[in-house]
Amino acid sequence: MLNRYPLWKYLVLIILLIFSIIYAIPNLYGEDPAIQITGKYSNIVNTQQMEEIHSLLKQKKINTKSLVLTKNHILIRFTNTDSQLSAHETISSSNIANNYTVALNLASCIPAWLAKLAARPMKMGLDLRGGIHFLIKIDMDNILDKLQEQRGEILKNELMEKEITYLSISKFKKTGNMIVFNQGKIDNNIINNIIKLHPELIIKSNNNILYLILNNNTLNKIKEKIIQQNVDVLRNRINKLGIRESLVQKQGNDFIAVELPGIQDTARAKEIIGTTATLEFHLVNNDISPFLIRNHNIPFNSEIKKTSDGNYLLLNKQVILTGDHITDATVSKDLYNQPQVNISLDSTGGKILQNFSKNNIGKLIATLFVEYLDSSKNDSNHEEILQKNETIINIARIQSILGRNFCITGIKNIYEARQLSLLLRAGTLSAPIKIVEERIIGPTMGKQNIIKGLKACCLGLIIPMIFMVIYYKTFGIIVSISLIINFIMIVSIMSLIPGATLTMPGIAGIVLTTAVAVDANVLINERIKEEFTIKKSIQQAIHWGYKGASSSIIDANITNLLTNVILYSVGNGCIKGFAITTIIGILTSVFTSIIGTRAIVNAIYGRKKISKISI
Repeated sequence: MLNRYPLWKYLVLIILLIFSIIYAIPNLYGEDPAIQITGKYSNIVNTQQMEEIHSLLKQKKINTKSLVLTKNHILIRFTNTDSQLSAHETISSSNIANNYTVALNLASCIPAWLAKLAARPMKMGLDLRGGIHFLIKIDMDNILDKLQEQRGEILKNELMEKEITYLSISKFKKTGNMIVFNQGKIDNNIINNIIKLHPELIIKSNNNILYLILNNNTLNKIKEKIIQQNVDVLRNRINKLGIRESLVQKQGNDFIAVELPGIQDTARAKEIIGTTATLEFHLVNNDISPFLIRNHNIPFNSEIKKTSDGNYLLLNKQVILTGDHITDATVSKDLYNQPQVNISLDSTGGKILQNFSKNNIGKLIATLFVEYLDSSKNDSNHEEILQKNETIINIARIQSILGRNFCITGIKNIYEARQLSLLLRAGTLSAPIKIVEERIIGPTMGKQNIIKGLKACCLGLIIPMIFMVIYYKTFGIIVSISLIINFIMIVSIMSLIPGATLTMPGIAGIVLTTAVAVDANVLINERIKEEFTIKKSIQQAIHWGYKGASSSIIDANITNLLTNVILYSVGNGCIKGFAITTIIGILTSVFTSIIGTRAIVNAIYGRKKISKISI
């Protein structure tokens, strides 16, 4: 019999509808103004800090909605933003702020039973929720300069091993090196050896000078790797400090965009993401007298560095190991009750250190702490100039073969040890970064955008529903129900997808897909009417109307879907926000138009002998 759905189909559709409603409900609950307090430098929040904060706020007569201690942070909720800002000022000016990050935030109000079902509201972008946006530029010149130095050391060692004499090796332009040989034509064997060992280099010769330039393909791969490493490190830092729903993504060739929804404290946000520090391990050069060091009369393969107590030491330029190989860093006390940082390396770093220490037992190794600080100066392009600050924080004698685990001692106090361990554990940036743009969107503006977005969605639903009911009567009511279900499904899917973020352009995508759903239903209803004109029965008209319209609807929406998939893959920021809601909306509108409305029509008109329908 025509227009019949088996029971199991109805059950599946009912379960799907209930599922969609449950995971869309959290978006009805608002957010409370809140303050999030997280430990800095390996400090962990506990009941003691919670009691101190409670007493402090009570003393200042600041009312709180709730004060909860979780595993990673303390969350304080307030009934209004005035109380939130007063509490933030009070806590920030107290001693608590010295060891803990105090950040303004927004906390969801969903009930516990929904939280247990992992139901969460949609993630909202800065334009809806408020927060901080940073545009970060990566200092590629610095890392390329470092790579030039490393390549220069490698070339020196290779030429020495081959017993090839040369006059000097220096940097050439931004990505190359220059080798000067004795007067005369350069031996082709030398060039062939270098080509064999360094296929990534373009080699040119001019009399007794050999130019080695990094090819564009390798250069682009290095830049891509540097950006990705910095993205991963920044994301890791933000996650470790308990800031969720953040966005860290590549933008252009040398930039990273960071968005921290709900955070309003710019200074704390800069502290979280802006620290650019790493460790380098160098061999101490004891062959030069202190007198020569003071007069800067040093060999080309060495450089003078300052120790934490103000003295100077000569180190080999060659870096033995960097912080890139560090997998974990914890703080403890040594035998003399002094702070130390326990370092764990990855397998590659462990092998490098093992091989080096095996051949250098009895020699001194220095730990160099490299940090890039704001110099408060700008270059000709009005961009912030970073000042490189290098300090030797530890000198140790290699007593035996080292492995993947070792300790750094000689750190002044426990505070510095905790700061160092946090930076190393969260990851070290592979290149210095500069914050070239910062933008703050307040929660009030975000709230206004949400209200405007809701109005647009409501009007986008109600106006087509009124038209459909007036024009198609009973079938119009069925279409209206399907439009509401379509909207619920979009909201629930957006809430479930981890990477989906709702923005103002995303709301525009939802409104647009409502129009797509209306078009599909208009096409179905008009096809049913056409079937009546050729004298088919009501049941046959419904059946062939849906069958005829379905293929046209699917074909039209596949092209639309492909367009938005391309838009999502090549777009950034708000473009992705528009594309993701449009993609979800297209899929749900096709489903509700073809299957959803058909189920309702079958339930009303199926298995019945009817002489007239309202369409």
